[in-house]
Amino acid sequence: MAIQQLIDSLYELNEVHLTMIKCGESKKEAIMANDMETLIGIMNQESKIMKQISNLEEQRLDACQAFLREKGIKSRLNLNLTELTRLVFDPAEKEALKNVQAALSWTLQELKRLNDLNQKLIEQSLAFVNYSIELLGAPPEQEATYKPPTDKYSGSKGPGYFDARA
Repeated sequence: MAIQQLIDSLYELNEVHLTMIKCGESKKEAIMANDMETLIGIMNQESKIMKQISNLEEQRLDACQAFLREKGIKSRLNLNLTELTRLVFDPAEKEALKNVQAALSWTLQELKRLNDLNQKLIEQSLAFVNYSIELLGAPPEQEATYKPPTDKYSGSKGPGYFDARA
């Protein structure tokens, strides 16, 4: 039956998204440890998982269209799960569809939260790197020792430790 194919494809999508959450947790740890090799490996793994999600999404759309055809709906509507649930009349199938919808919704919210956290961590890392480069490249403004006020400030004493023009 088409509704069971739809439910199965949604469960598979949920499982793959849970795998993405595990990758996101590993990515967070790699970012905090500044382990670029591990981070690159995780990103390659995420790329493979994204291809898998794309294929599962196509299967979900096909199962949705088959379900609509089974119900006698000829158009190619893109209905969301709440609208599809209204077309299911078997209580067990309706409950299964609602359960998978709730599970997938939670998983996607958790994945979004984790991605936002990782994005903030990367932005902080980049801000720290930029700040460090600016510190190395800035000329010393004033020496820390006392000078009599009669001595004139001679201006810039040359480039800092890091020459950004190089």
